[in-house]
Amino acid sequence: MKNGHPHIPEFGKKFDLRSVDPAETNGYSKEEAEAEIAGLRIRINDLQDRLYADERYAMLVVIQGIDTAGKDSTINSVFQEVGPIGLQVASFKVPTPEELAHDYLWRYKKQLPERGHIKIFNRSYYESVLVERVKKIAPKDVWQRRYQDINEFEDYLVRNGTVVMKFFMVISKEEQRERLQERIDNPRKQWKFRLGDLDDRKLWDEYIEAFDDAIEHCNTKTAPWHVVPANKKWYRDIVVARALVEKLESLDLRYPPGDPAVLGLKVE
Repeated sequence: MKNGHPHIPEFGKKFDLRSVDPAETNGYSKEEAEAEIAGLRIRINDLQDRLYADERYAMLVVIQGIDTAGKDSTINSVFQEVGPIGLQVASFKVPTPEELAHDYLWRYKKQLPERGHIKIFNRSYYESVLVERVKKIAPKDVWQRRYQDINEFEDYLVRNGTVVMKFFMVISKEEQRERLQERIDNPRKQWKFRLGDLDDRKLWDEYIEAFDDAIEHCNTKTAPWHVVPANKKWYRDIVVARALVEKLESLDLRYPPGDPAVLGLKVE
């Protein structure tokens, strides 16, 4: 991958997930990564506090990946030091009748972050060109047009002060098998498993093709994709946390000045 970032695909080029090693660690050991992530989590908390006080920007964090790729655990790990003020998570399941009565982006627009806030989309509007494509919920002529819709939507958000950070978690088919088996065998994780997961697994190649196209067509300079090797959870967390810190630091966030009337004031 190029563009000056090891995990952002080259813009305007054909993309193939099979070219990404899901077990990549970029030379990191688990111990090194765990030591670094502790500081990155604290830094994200500090920057989120500044974002909240500054009120010039919002941040939308989109997390996508095939089943068991680690969307939930990434959120739990990377944001574990961030307080609840100014940070929210939205998870999207099967659309409700009310949501189906509107355009497909409507339910996502309702959940967008306000200025000063970070909003994490655990799955997102990209499901409209992934699941709806693979399961033939939407016909080809419909989901193909949605790439342009999404690019224009994200461009609109960025022009109006919402930073869009997109992460796609890549795991191997064997890693998915092991994680599904763990959900079956571990009583604490059985609630996360459904028989439909096995049906989706049979569609692995179809999902990979859909992921390839979504990343290729919606990887823009305005809102680039970060393709994250996620077999090793500790490396996955480092990649996501670093990208967030880098972007937040680039915003030159600052605390607003205090009221001149209270400067130097002594509380009795």
